[in-house]
Amino acid sequence: MLDLSKEQLGEQLVDLGLAPYRAKQVWSWLYAKGATDFGAMTSLSVAHRALLDARFVVDGGAPLGAALVGADGTRKWLSRFRDGRTAESVFIPTEQGGRGTLCVSSQVGCSLACSFCHTGTQPLLRNLTAGEIVGQLLTARRALGDLPLDPRRKRAVTNIVFMGEGEPMYNYRHVLGALRTLTDGEGAKVGGRSITVSTSGVIPAIARLGRDMPAVNLAISLHATTDELRSQIMAINRTNPLGPLLAACKDFARGAERHDAAADGGGERKRRRRRVTFEYVMLEGVNDSDADAERLMRLVGGMPSLVNLIPFNAWEGAPYRSSDRATIERFAARLERGGQYVTVRWPRGDDILAACGQLNAALGTNGGAIGDGDGESGGGGGSALEREIRKMHSEATAADAGV
Repeated sequence: MLDLSKEQLGEQLVDLGLAPYRAKQVWSWLYAKGATDFGAMTSLSVAHRALLDARFVVDGGAPLGAALVGADGTRKWLSRFRDGRTAESVFIPTEQGGRGTLCVSSQVGCSLACSFCHTGTQPLLRNLTAGEIVGQLLTARRALGDLPLDPRRKRAVTNIVFMGEGEPMYNYRHVLGALRTLTDGEGAKVGGRSITVSTSGVIPAIARLGRDMPAVNLAISLHATTDELRSQIMAINRTNPLGPLLAACKDFARGAERHDAAADGGGERKRRRRRVTFEYVMLEGVNDSDADAERLMRLVGGMPSLVNLIPFNAWEGAPYRSSDRATIERFAARLERGGQYVTVRWPRGDDILAACGQLNAALGTNGGAIGDGDGESGGGGGSALEREIRKMHSEATAADAGV
């Protein structure tokens, strides 16, 4: 049922003989109250609940065991879907509190094979459905005490970023459906400006997103300042080069400004400018020179933008090393002196394999035996965390089999 839009849900309930207003009730039970079965929907009659139970399933994926919780409060879930495939989501609270970001996946694996990305070592197996994407939020909200939603209580999850496994723009139809459900004011109730969709640079889809969901934010996985280097580390650049990509980003930013002005009634009150975020992984000796910083400022300087510098999160066998802290800080300072907004995303959740794709690789849940893949968990050894992960997977598998 979570794959249905609000309109589709209404149509199907009417076909079953329910009054049109029942769709709003069921919608609220699913997304605002977090019901996992129809028996809990007590505003419906027993007969209606039985009718729904015979026709539908409430299933957006179930967490495989308990969340892994890091020392810094980061939490990671591995959601398993009806076909046995799995995908990761990560909750990252701010150190000061008051804001919590949920990073969701849009695909199982990825087809882009960016040379610095761990998920790129895992083949694309399938797209996630809209319900499976939204299900990642519902899993986090249940675990963090956000459900049922209560306007008097501050939510733990305040922001959502599509920066997990997969390229969201290559699963556009389901991502768009998820965005519409997430931002619905009678359901999940997430503000568009609290959602960021990240892409490696699928230019036509950027324009579509700007038309379909102008309230959400855009992030670009940039990672290089020349077409030559970007094509080496990100094959997508060969068909979506920097010039047209940056032009599409400027168009998106202009459209977002127009949308925000219209949403505010065209008034002159001060609005927080919405910036396009450019993610830039710091690779030692590859893209971290002073010349790279200068080119980066020229590339993104023509629009409201934020550069997010990301120390490379290494895995065993990775072809790169992260730039050291001094280099990253010098790079950031150079951008700031040039008037560029910049942040550094220092690593979080290292102790729970929070980086994209690491948990799936350690478990081998989407193909291959546990311990295959990146070499982080080999044979019967590995770290205490890896042994805990394997135990969690084995227990869940045994439970499914009735052992």
